[in-house]
Amino acid sequence: MNLIKYPSDEAVNKAMAADEPLLILISFDGKTAIMSQVDEAVEHHILLMDVGYKDTDIDKFFRIVLDRSGADWTFVCPPDYKNIPFKDKRIEAFYKDGFSVISDFLHSIGYLVGINIPKRYSRHLNTLGDNSDIV
Repeated sequence: MNLIKYPSDEAVNKAMAADEPLLILISFDGKTAIMSQVDEAVEHHILLMDVGYKDTDIDKFFRIVLDRSGADWTFVCPPDYKNIPFKDKRIEAFYKDGFSVISDFLHSIGYLVGINIPKRYSRHLNTLGDNSDIV
């Protein structure tokens, strides 16, 4: 995995040791992760630009805010995710993939915490309705 710590390894490691909130971006394929202390980067799309990506690349990453109490997932499924045409199937795939990729990343950095989808993002899960066997 290509792990990018912004602005530096030392700064992110210090923030982790102090349990400061971190902004995390993890590519959909799980091969790249970007980390920064939240006060340094402020928002996920700003962090992307700070490390050399275009802010429009935001729809290529799972976005979380992390500390030792848990990982809050900004659950926003792009309309073209995996080119799946049906919204319910697209959101289902995004949900399954996200939990897998995010869990693997958290384990790799030693954070064994729960993944939470804040209520303001759970409206997307309503698309799955009562027919879903993934929740």
